[in-house]
Amino acid sequence: MKITARIGMVNFINTAPLYEVWRQTVRRADWQVTEAPPAVLNRMLHENKLDLGFVSSQEYALHPDEYRIMSDLSISATGPVGSVFLFSDLPIDSLDNQLILLSSQSQTSVSLVKIILEDFYQLRPRYRSGLITLAQDEEKPVAVLAIGDEALRLAVADRYPHRLDLGEAWQARTGLPFVFAVWAVREEFCRKEPDTVLAIHHELHHCLRQGKKRLREISAMVAGRIPMEQEACYRFLKGIEYDLGSEKQKALKRFFEYLIVRGEVPATALPLKVCGRH
Repeated sequence: MKITARIGMVNFINTAPLYEVWRQTVRRADWQVTEAPPAVLNRMLHENKLDLGFVSSQEYALHPDEYRIMSDLSISATGPVGSVFLFSDLPIDSLDNQLILLSSQSQTSVSLVKIILEDFYQLRPRYRSGLITLAQDEEKPVAVLAIGDEALRLAVADRYPHRLDLGEAWQARTGLPFVFAVWAVREEFCRKEPDTVLAIHHELHHCLRQGKKRLREISAMVAGRIPMEQEACYRFLKGIEYDLGSEKQKALKRFFEYLIVRGEVPATALPLKVCGRH
Protein backbone atom coordinates (compact mmCIF):
# COMPACT_ATOMS: atom_id res chain seq x y z
CA MET A 1 0.00 0.00 0.00
CA LYS A 2 1.24 3.45 -0.90
CA ILE A 3 2.04 5.67 2.10
CA THR A 4 0.35 9.03 1.54
CA ALA A 5 1.52 10.75 4.74
CA ARG A 6 4.35 10.22 7.23
CA ILE A 7 3.22 11.62 10.57
CA GLY A 8 5.27 12.20 13.73
CA MET A 9 3.55 11.80 17.10
CA VAL A 10 4.86 12.45 20.62
CA ASN A 11 3.60 9.86 23.10
CA PHE A 12 4.06 11.89 26.28
CA ILE A 13 1.11 12.07 28.65
CA ASN A 14 0.51 15.69 27.61
CA THR A 15 -0.56 14.49 24.14
CA ALA A 16 -2.85 11.73 25.48
CA PRO A 17 -6.16 13.62 25.01
CA LEU A 18 -5.41 13.71 21.30
CA TYR A 19 -3.22 10.69 20.63
CA GLU A 20 -5.09 8.08 22.67
CA VAL A 21 -8.26 8.88 20.71
CA TRP A 22 -6.28 8.85 17.44
CA ARG A 23 -4.95 5.37 18.18
CA GLN A 24 -8.46 4.12 18.92
CA THR A 25 -10.34 5.73 16.05
CA VAL A 26 -8.14 6.62 13.06
CA ARG A 27 -7.94 3.71 10.64
CA ARG A 28 -5.79 4.94 7.79
CA ALA A 29 -3.18 2.37 6.78
CA ASP A 30 -1.78 4.88 4.26
CA TRP A 31 -0.92 7.31 7.08
CA GLN A 32 2.31 6.07 8.64
CA VAL A 33 2.77 7.20 12.26
CA THR A 34 6.15 7.39 13.99
CA GLU A 35 6.23 7.75 17.79
CA ALA A 36 9.27 9.52 19.25
CA PRO A 37 10.37 12.32 21.61
CA PRO A 38 10.25 15.84 20.15
CA ALA A 39 13.99 16.02 19.45
CA VAL A 40 13.85 12.86 17.32
CA LEU A 41 10.80 14.07 15.39
CA ASN A 42 12.52 17.44 14.87
CA ARG A 43 15.43 15.72 13.17
CA MET A 44 13.26 13.39 11.11
CA LEU A 45 11.09 16.24 9.83
CA HIS A 46 14.15 18.28 8.90
CA GLU A 47 15.68 15.27 7.10
CA ASN A 48 12.45 14.72 5.12
CA LYS A 49 11.76 11.41 6.88
CA LEU A 50 8.40 12.83 7.98
CA ASP A 51 5.87 15.02 6.18
CA LEU A 52 4.38 16.59 9.28
CA GLY A 53 4.31 16.14 13.03
CA PHE A 54 4.26 17.52 16.55
CA VAL A 55 7.69 19.14 16.93
CA SER A 56 9.40 21.63 19.21
CA SER A 57 8.39 25.21 18.46
CA GLN A 58 12.04 26.04 17.97
CA GLU A 59 12.35 23.49 15.15
CA TYR A 60 10.00 25.57 13.03
CA ALA A 61 12.01 28.71 13.85
CA LEU A 62 15.31 27.01 12.94
CA HIS A 63 14.13 26.10 9.44
CA PRO A 64 11.26 28.47 8.62
CA ASP A 65 11.72 28.11 4.86
CA GLU A 66 11.10 24.37 5.10
CA TYR A 67 7.86 24.35 7.10
CA ARG A 68 4.41 25.74 7.66
CA ILE A 69 2.59 25.63 10.97
CA MET A 70 -0.73 23.77 10.99
CA SER A 71 -3.39 26.21 12.14
CA ASP A 72 -4.95 26.12 15.60
CA LEU A 73 -2.94 23.21 17.03
CA SER A 74 -0.21 23.31 19.68
CA ILE A 75 0.94 22.04 23.03
CA SER A 76 0.88 25.11 25.21
CA ALA A 77 0.02 26.48 28.63
CA THR A 78 -1.12 29.74 30.12
CA GLY A 79 0.93 29.81 33.31
CA PRO A 80 2.20 26.58 34.89
CA VAL A 81 2.53 23.71 32.42
CA GLY A 82 3.32 21.05 35.02
CA SER A 83 5.66 18.97 32.85
CA VAL A 84 8.58 21.27 32.00
CA PHE A 85 10.62 21.94 35.13
CA LEU A 86 14.03 23.07 36.22
CA PHE A 87 14.66 20.98 39.35
CA SER A 88 17.41 22.32 41.61
CA ASP A 89 19.28 21.61 44.82
CA LEU A 90 19.79 25.38 45.22
CA PRO A 91 17.36 28.31 44.97
CA ILE A 92 16.99 29.34 41.32
CA ASP A 93 18.62 32.75 41.88
CA SER A 94 21.72 30.96 43.24
CA LEU A 95 22.52 29.10 40.01
CA ASP A 96 25.11 31.53 38.65
CA ASN A 97 28.15 29.52 37.43
CA GLN A 98 26.49 26.30 38.62
CA LEU A 99 26.27 23.21 36.39
CA ILE A 100 22.84 22.46 34.94
CA LEU A 101 21.99 19.24 33.13
CA LEU A 102 19.72 19.86 30.13
CA SER A 103 17.27 17.35 28.72
CA SER A 104 18.17 16.31 25.19
CA GLN A 105 14.50 15.61 24.36
CA SER A 106 13.37 19.13 23.43
CA GLN A 107 15.11 22.09 21.78
CA THR A 108 12.39 24.51 22.85
CA SER A 109 12.69 23.87 26.58
CA VAL A 110 16.48 24.10 26.46
CA SER A 111 16.30 27.54 24.84
CA LEU A 112 13.49 28.62 27.15
CA VAL A 113 15.37 27.75 30.33
CA LYS A 114 18.40 29.67 29.04
CA ILE A 115 16.22 32.72 28.29
CA ILE A 116 14.68 32.54 31.77
CA LEU A 117 17.99 32.12 33.60
CA GLU A 118 20.14 34.42 31.49
CA ASP A 119 17.69 37.15 30.39
CA PHE A 120 15.14 37.12 33.21
CA TYR A 121 17.36 36.21 36.21
CA GLN A 122 20.62 37.65 34.80
CA LEU A 123 22.50 34.44 35.63
CA ARG A 124 25.29 32.69 33.74
CA PRO A 125 25.14 28.99 34.60
CA ARG A 126 27.17 26.25 32.97
CA TYR A 127 25.32 23.66 30.92
CA ARG A 128 25.69 20.05 29.93
CA SER A 129 23.27 18.02 27.82
CA GLY A 130 22.55 14.36 28.41
CA LEU A 131 20.89 11.76 30.62
CA ILE A 132 20.32 12.22 34.33
CA THR A 133 22.48 9.16 35.09
CA LEU A 134 26.14 10.13 35.47
CA ALA A 135 29.49 8.45 35.20
CA GLN A 136 31.51 8.43 38.45
CA ASP A 137 34.10 10.89 37.17
CA GLU A 138 31.53 13.51 36.08
CA GLU A 139 30.69 16.62 38.07
CA LYS A 140 27.24 16.31 39.61
CA PRO A 141 24.82 18.93 38.24
CA VAL A 142 23.19 21.20 40.78
CA ALA A 143 20.01 21.42 38.68
CA VAL A 144 18.26 19.39 36.00
CA LEU A 145 15.95 20.48 33.17
CA ALA A 146 13.37 17.75 32.56
CA ILE A 147 10.34 17.63 30.26
CA GLY A 148 7.35 15.43 29.58
CA ASP A 149 6.90 12.18 31.45
CA GLU A 150 10.42 12.39 32.91
CA ALA A 151 9.53 15.73 34.52
CA LEU A 152 6.29 14.29 35.88
CA ARG A 153 8.20 11.39 37.47
CA LEU A 154 10.73 13.73 39.10
CA ALA A 155 7.90 15.92 40.37
CA VAL A 156 6.17 12.93 41.97
CA ALA A 157 9.48 11.73 43.48
CA ASP A 158 9.97 15.15 45.10
CA ARG A 159 13.74 14.63 45.05
CA TYR A 160 14.73 18.30 44.59
CA PRO A 161 13.93 21.04 47.15
CA HIS A 162 13.48 23.70 44.45
CA ARG A 163 11.63 23.61 41.14
CA LEU A 164 10.82 26.19 38.49
CA ASP A 165 7.90 25.65 36.14
CA LEU A 166 9.08 27.17 32.86
CA GLY A 167 5.59 28.03 31.63
CA GLU A 168 4.87 29.89 34.87
CA ALA A 169 8.21 31.75 34.77
CA TRP A 170 7.62 32.81 31.15
CA GLN A 171 4.13 34.13 31.87
CA ALA A 172 5.30 35.98 34.99
CA ARG A 173 7.77 37.97 32.87
CA THR A 174 5.89 38.35 29.55
CA GLY A 175 2.23 38.10 30.55
CA LEU A 176 1.81 35.56 27.74
CA PRO A 177 1.16 31.84 27.43
CA PHE A 178 3.95 29.64 26.13
CA VAL A 179 3.81 27.36 23.08
CA PHE A 180 6.05 24.35 23.60
CA ALA A 181 5.21 22.43 20.42
CA VAL A 182 3.48 23.02 17.10
CA TRP A 183 2.28 20.86 14.24
CA ALA A 184 4.77 21.60 11.49
CA VAL A 185 4.18 20.54 7.87
CA ARG A 186 6.93 20.39 5.31
CA GLU A 187 6.46 23.21 2.80
CA GLU A 188 6.45 20.98 -0.29
CA PHE A 189 3.99 18.52 1.29
CA CYS A 190 1.64 21.36 2.19
CA ARG A 191 1.84 22.59 -1.39
CA LYS A 192 1.57 19.23 -3.18
CA GLU A 193 -0.88 17.44 -0.86
CA PRO A 194 -3.29 20.09 0.44
CA ASP A 195 -6.23 17.66 0.61
CA THR A 196 -4.21 15.21 2.72
CA VAL A 197 -3.12 18.01 5.04
CA LEU A 198 -6.74 19.10 5.48
CA ALA A 199 -7.86 15.51 6.11
CA ILE A 200 -5.21 15.02 8.81
CA HIS A 201 -6.03 18.43 10.27
CA HIS A 202 -9.70 17.41 10.48
CA GLU A 203 -8.87 14.12 12.21
CA LEU A 204 -6.57 15.81 14.72
CA HIS A 205 -9.27 18.27 15.72
CA HIS A 206 -11.88 15.52 15.90
CA CYS A 207 -9.62 13.47 18.19
CA LEU A 208 -8.90 16.47 20.35
CA ARG A 209 -12.58 17.31 20.79
CA GLN A 210 -13.33 13.72 21.78
CA GLY A 211 -10.30 13.58 24.06
CA LYS A 212 -11.40 16.64 25.98
CA LYS A 213 -14.82 15.08 26.52
CA ARG A 214 -13.17 11.87 27.77
CA LEU A 215 -10.50 13.51 29.89
CA ARG A 216 -11.22 11.60 33.10
CA GLU A 217 -11.27 8.28 31.24
CA ILE A 218 -8.00 9.10 29.48
CA SER A 219 -6.42 10.24 32.75
CA ALA A 220 -7.27 6.85 34.25
CA MET A 221 -5.73 5.13 31.22
CA VAL A 222 -2.37 6.91 31.31
CA ALA A 223 -1.72 7.89 34.95
CA GLY A 224 -0.04 4.54 35.65
CA ARG A 225 2.76 5.32 33.23
CA ILE A 226 4.37 7.76 35.69
CA PRO A 227 2.89 6.47 38.07
CA MET A 228 0.75 9.27 39.46
CA GLU A 229 -2.69 9.53 41.00
CA GLN A 230 -5.54 9.64 38.48
CA GLU A 231 -6.87 12.89 39.94
CA ALA A 232 -3.42 14.51 39.70
CA CYS A 233 -3.17 13.35 36.08
CA TYR A 234 -6.60 14.80 35.37
CA ARG A 235 -5.64 18.16 36.89
CA PHE A 236 -2.41 18.17 34.88
CA LEU A 237 -4.16 17.40 31.58
CA LYS A 238 -6.81 20.05 32.26
CA GLY A 239 -4.01 22.62 32.34
CA ILE A 240 -2.56 21.66 28.94
CA GLU A 241 -3.85 23.73 26.03
CA TYR A 242 -3.91 22.69 22.37
CA ASP A 243 -5.04 25.78 20.47
CA LEU A 244 -2.96 28.27 18.51
CA GLY A 245 -5.18 31.34 18.64
CA SER A 246 -4.07 34.96 18.39
CA GLU A 247 -2.66 35.11 21.94
CA LYS A 248 -0.66 31.91 21.38
CA GLN A 249 0.65 33.22 18.06
CA LYS A 250 1.70 36.43 19.80
CA ALA A 251 3.51 34.34 22.42
CA LEU A 252 5.21 32.24 19.74
CA LYS A 253 6.42 35.39 17.99
CA ARG A 254 7.78 36.77 21.29
CA PHE A 255 9.72 33.55 21.88
CA PHE A 256 11.12 33.67 18.34
CA GLU A 257 12.16 37.30 18.88
CA TYR A 258 14.24 36.21 21.88
CA LEU A 259 15.79 33.41 19.81
CA ILE A 260 16.60 35.79 16.95
CA VAL A 261 18.30 38.27 19.31
CA ARG A 262 20.28 35.40 20.87
CA GLY A 263 21.40 34.29 17.40
CA GLU A 264 19.80 30.85 17.76
CA VAL A 265 17.43 31.09 14.78
CA PRO A 266 17.32 33.16 11.57
CA ALA A 267 15.32 36.38 11.37
CA THR A 268 13.16 34.74 8.68
CA ALA A 269 11.40 32.80 11.48
CA LEU A 270 8.99 35.74 11.45
CA PRO A 271 6.29 36.21 10.27
CA LEU A 272 4.64 32.84 10.98
CA LYS A 273 3.54 30.78 7.99
CA VAL A 274 0.34 28.80 8.52
CA CYS A 275 -0.91 25.76 6.60
CA GLY A 276 -4.48 24.41 6.66
CA ARG A 277 -7.68 25.80 8.05
CA HIS A 278 -10.05 24.30 10.57
